[in-house]
Amino acid sequence: MPCKMFLLVIMSNLSRANQISSPFILIGIPGMEEMHVWISIPLCCMYIVTISANITVLLIIKADRRLHKPMYLLLFILLFTDLVQSNAAIPKMLLLFWFKLREITFEECLVQMFFIHTFSIMGSSVLLTMAFDRYVAICHPLRYSSILTNSMIAKMGLFVIMRGVLLVFPAPLLVRRLPFCGNHIIQETYCEHMAVAKLSCSDIRINSMYGLMVALLVVGFDIICLTVSYTMIIMAVLRLPNREARYKVRNTCAAHVSVILVLYIPALFSFISKRFEASSDPSVHILFSSLYLIIPPMFNPIIYGINTKEIREKVTKLIQQ
Repeated sequence: MPCKMFLLVIMSNLSRANQISSPFILIGIPGMEEMHVWISIPLCCMYIVTISANITVLLIIKADRRLHKPMYLLLFILLFTDLVQSNAAIPKMLLLFWFKLREITFEECLVQMFFIHTFSIMGSSVLLTMAFDRYVAICHPLRYSSILTNSMIAKMGLFVIMRGVLLVFPAPLLVRRLPFCGNHIIQETYCEHMAVAKLSCSDIRINSMYGLMVALLVVGFDIICLTVSYTMIIMAVLRLPNREARYKVRNTCAAHVSVILVLYIPALFSFISKRFEASSDPSVHILFSSLYLIIPPMFNPIIYGINTKEIREKVTKLIQQ
């Protein structure tokens, strides 16, 4: 029943959707405007590293047939989502910091919102599928090839896409139905759902409830599933008789756990700081929400590149050439 009412609200408001003529203004990091140019320097360096590292690992996986295995195919999807998420957010941030190009049209804002939130959720979903891959590889090694077939990988990829699209698709529709009476200044570096919704002069409780529901379904559910998965994996690793095998498996799992921490720690800080923004400096939660879009895409290929022998050897060979 709540879902039916939710859909009725969206559909009933599509017919009277806003026609916003004046653009929105991205303020960046309030209170730190004079430091925007200095902030852009490490941001630009991180962006270059992100693009270079992700594209390099993606090309290595694509070119080497030995890496056409479930774990690397899932890694390919993860790095692709990171690449899209970075390009949806960071170039606009750099234009804002360098040239003070703060304006963004209402339609562009909705498109950016959709891509950033969709691919963020897709990245979290890929980590779930990778945890399942490691669980099968370590706890059921003899059945690995029969469980993780090409068909299963395709289904997991479809799950990643559908989950991201279906959970985020209502966000731009819910924002589009809202009336905006004059305040078009977004206190953010990008078009974040609630930051845009708060500019409306009408009731935004549905937007707030939707945002909280998605956060619980994604961050809450995924953290619980990942904790259960890796608890079972750790127990299986401790039962391995061979010390060398135990070390190898532990090293592989360490890469996955590192990526999970890199993703969820900034996400949790961003979520908590926004929920309790009344008692914190606005620049703090805006900085955390921006770092959430920058840090995971930059570190993911580096972590896997260092911890994966095949990728590490290929990168070393490329550098030598």
